[in-house]
Amino acid sequence: MQSSNQKSGFTVRLAGPDAPGNPGTGSSGKSFMMRRRNRHGRGLRGEVMLPTHPGYRTRSDRFDDMVLDSAQRLHDIWGKTLDGVRFGVDEIPPDLEQLAANSASAPMGSYTPAADGEGPMITVYRRVVEHGCPGPEELQDLVHDVVVEHTAEMLGVAPETLDPVYRRRY
Repeated sequence: MQSSNQKSGFTVRLAGPDAPGNPGTGSSGKSFMMRRRNRHGRGLRGEVMLPTHPGYRTRSDRFDDMVLDSAQRLHDIWGKTLDGVRFGVDEIPPDLEQLAANSASAPMGSYTPAADGEGPMITVYRRVVEHGCPGPEELQDLVHDVVVEHTAEMLGVAPETLDPVYRRRY
């Protein structure tokens, strides 16, 4: 998680170019642009969708947008109260192996208080949220609920008072 996207006083960490699952490298170690033909010599193979088309975005990119949309919605409602709050996306919780060894359920997000000049951080764990979602059409609602719950924890208020459309789903 190296690059960041800043908007209206909060940030969302995005995956860097060396993150696993980046579509730029093939199994041979060469990038798509370095490979000229497929293994049968029938020409170029690669992405069906061009990078300029909206469908080119990956699931990870769309998930980052969902977190950013939820954070923006809360910022529009609460204004200056959420200035300086950082919103992040990680693939999995850092202590997932220990949670699995103890048969505990993995958290869908976390709240880290402000420290060392950095603002408070709300992190959403993409793989856990996707796995806990009953279907792809409810993913946006679940992401918003996770963001609302951890923001409410940070502010010390009930999630229902933070956002009127919040419904506990899990």
